[in-house]
Amino acid sequence: MTSDSITLTGLRVTAHHGVYDFERENGQDFVIDVTVWLDLRGAARSDDVAGTIHYGELAVEVTDAARANPVDLIETVAERIAAVVLAHEAAERVQVTVHKPQAPIAVPFTDVAVQITRSRA
Repeated sequence: MTSDSITLTGLRVTAHHGVYDFERENGQDFVIDVTVWLDLRGAARSDDVAGTIHYGELAVEVTDAARANPVDLIETVAERIAAVVLAHEAAERVQVTVHKPQAPIAVPFTDVAVQITRSRA
């Protein structure tokens, strides 16, 4: 497996995920970090975006996936995003972190996040 990667950090999206009705009704901000491992040697040699995963398009795909179909858990959102990334033929492995900075937690906190790593089967 390659050690080359593309990282998107701090993608922001407003979505309606959560266990509680008020989270579903009001929505809240989610922040997403994605690292995808792939072989970038061909793209570097050819200087052609077709040899890599276009990070601008990937950012749109990731945020669209995060925004779609409200679910209870950010774990589910992370799995959905991982599947979108791994649908790219060049992707070998992906790490997804979904931050929920406005989570309904009763004590002061800075962030809560779920992080998963998935590989092509």
